[in-house]
Amino acid sequence: MQIIPAKTPGFVKSLFPNLVWNISTDKKELYLTFDDGPTPIITDWVLDLLSQYNAKGTFFCIGNNIEKNPQLFLKIIANGHAVGNHTYNHLKGWKHKTKNYIDDVQQTDQIMNSLKSNDGTKFFRPPYGKFKSKQSKKLQALGYKIIMWDVLSYDWDKTVNEEDCLNNIISSAKEGSIIVMHDSIKASKNLKAVLPKLLKYYTDEGFVFKALP
Repeated sequence: MQIIPAKTPGFVKSLFPNLVWNISTDKKELYLTFDDGPTPIITDWVLDLLSQYNAKGTFFCIGNNIEKNPQLFLKIIANGHAVGNHTYNHLKGWKHKTKNYIDDVQQTDQIMNSLKSNDGTKFFRPPYGKFKSKQSKKLQALGYKIIMWDVLSYDWDKTVNEEDCLNNIISSAKEGSIIVMHDSIKASKNLKAVLPKLLKYYTDEGFVFKALP
């Protein structure tokens, strides 16, 4: 059941102006993001489909999954996509002390940096979109750009069918929207049904899909 609206309300964005909710542009550009991978087979499928549309995205990876699938993580980068940190253990920030939360994030950073050259860009997305103000401020002080979203697909929610999942995006996304999907087992049914239609729909409308700048 959708408790949080698919489209992030403007007043929520205004309460947290230091977080990135969308990209300011009047060009026909969209920013697909994928959380919780890399996941064997599923992430491979996403990468292959994106390449068919010359589409780029941003993958917010769980450190534990990177550790298990380093070659798949490298494949994401080799295909020209951006990557971001999604903690090591998919932690819900509200339930953890700030030090433990930051340590978990930095553990993922160390794994990522051991596999790729550090270009200075540090994207972070909090699992569930939930973390404490202290955690947010500490992460920003450490140089992380915290990426939230403009549109939630609800692809992971088993009570949301394929049609509603697609409509969540099409009814809400506009120029510069950051869209959340998941390259995870839990979301795979909706992901595989919706992503091809989404890419075709917006490509036909003249949009391009870009990695976060």
